[in-house]
Amino acid sequence: MFAKTFILTALLIAVSCRQIPIHRPSVYIEDNTNLVEDDLEDVYSEREFESVHPVYLNPRVRRQVHGVINTNPDGSANVMAELPLVGNSKNALSAVGELSGVKPGGSIGSATAGLALDNVNGHGLSLTGKHIPDMGNQLTAAGKVNLFQNDHHNLAANAFATRTFPQNPVLPNFNTYGGGIDYSLNNKLGASLSATHTDLFKRTDLSAMGNLNLYRNPASSLDFNAGVTKSISPFIPNRSWEPVFGLSYSRHF
Repeated sequence: MFAKTFILTALLIAVSCRQIPIHRPSVYIEDNTNLVEDDLEDVYSEREFESVHPVYLNPRVRRQVHGVINTNPDGSANVMAELPLVGNSKNALSAVGELSGVKPGGSIGSATAGLALDNVNGHGLSLTGKHIPDMGNQLTAAGKVNLFQNDHHNLAANAFATRTFPQNPVLPNFNTYGGGIDYSLNNKLGASLSATHTDLFKRTDLSAMGNLNLYRNPASSLDFNAGVTKSISPFIPNRSWEPVFGLSYSRHF
């Protein structure tokens, strides 16, 4: 028991010392629960700039294949795609997939696939599975509710639950839960508040983020992201709010 606790503590200390990758695509909500990616990096926030629900939702129900290629500050990229399967004028069921952390040479940080149900009013549900090489697998159920929307403002709430299945036999399967609120103004300014918790590590991560779209056309967008994050856990030293910021470029297809 002591050895197991020591190993978990060491892993969490290592995680807390790593820099959080920053990226925020402006036209989709991507999977935010990379609980074991990069040695359990971002255990509680796969996206500090994104809400913590991995739901591939769109403002309108789409009827064609579409996707986004998004850059990360470390030079890697994320490739996301959505293929509508069945639907009507109000709802659409789609197959979704994502390769994240793609680097020159073909290595990837994770691969995700699943199903997403989108509503024309901005509500949605998703069920996705993720494989993280040399680390393990995850199963995530998520949902989003559009609270308010007009020509200028959009306010939405989201939540998720993730079950992680580590390859490391020392670590048991564990759950992570989270939720958040996202606001956008004229698709130009955005803000989000989110929280995630993993009971196995007794850790809660909080974030308050902002987004400013610098450039947008039908095929691409450039965004500046900034905010603060904080991790709370008895296994790591007390941490204050830490600033994070970065630029992201997205190409839509």
